[in-house]
Amino acid sequence: MQPVIVADQLTKHYGNRVAVADVSFSVGKGEVLGLLGPNGSGKSTILRMLTGYLHPTSGRASIAGFDVTEQGLEARRHIGYVPEDVPLYPQMRTDEFLEFMGRLKGLEGRMLADAVERVCEQLTLEKVRDLAISKLSRGYRQRVAIAQALLNAPDLLILDEPTNGLDPRQIIEVRELIRSLSSHHTILVTSHILGEIERVATRVAILLDGQLLTVQSLNRDLLRMRLHIEGNPADLVQSTLLSVPGVNSVSPPLDAGAGRHEFTVEITDQSVAQGIASGVIGAGFGLLSMCPVQTDLENLFLQLTGKARQ
Repeated sequence: MQPVIVADQLTKHYGNRVAVADVSFSVGKGEVLGLLGPNGSGKSTILRMLTGYLHPTSGRASIAGFDVTEQGLEARRHIGYVPEDVPLYPQMRTDEFLEFMGRLKGLEGRMLADAVERVCEQLTLEKVRDLAISKLSRGYRQRVAIAQALLNAPDLLILDEPTNGLDPRQIIEVRELIRSLSSHHTILVTSHILGEIERVATRVAILLDGQLLTVQSLNRDLLRMRLHIEGNPADLVQSTLLSVPGVNSVSPPLDAGAGRHEFTVEITDQSVAQGIASGVIGAGFGLLSMCPVQTDLENLFLQLTGKARQ
């Protein structure tokens, strides 16, 4: 099956400055790719090239099989784009704004009315359809922004910092929304918050200084805990941990001195932690501490960006 996004050696120069250098990746149907990197890493430049706002200095990109430079109009018909600062019209009502944006996308008559109904239902906007956008909360304004991007039922939905400025409850709602939309759309999402990307993405692409460091799959089902346990022999402690239901693997023990050992345990569910504690204490060992290990994505990001900057 043809990928929805293909970026092939994308490069962008601003005078003598290289903003993006030879970036290549592809994204398949139904995937959620998280684009990660510090400020100035090239994320926004890549989004602008994919959407046709900027032409690459060299390289090429295609959306749903259409070259973004040579077939720009056709490519954009397959894209829904929500920039970080969404240009909403505060004096317009929600439904008025959606109808306006639908007409800009070439929708008319019954097709336009059906599209507005569909996105209002998808984004649960029914109760604010008659309200001016200026009267909406930040969370609802973000939903309106995403709704306008979905009017043309795009193959690709691009979300640039979608949780920026939202409160914790609104962030959770947007996270759940992204998960639900991924069943019908390929999604490219950027964020400065690693934890948000890890919760919604199936893969991540990590950028630094315009260069693509890696494209990595994520396994959100796998969790890790670090334990400090008092007891000997260490191999018996390790066997005890492995016997707990839900424990996938246990690292070789690290000697922490005074009969204490450090273990890293991989589990598939947070509730397994209670079983670990009961198993260790029930076997007569001392459980000194147990805490989640920093996520793999955080470790990967820090490791790659740290090495690249050395």
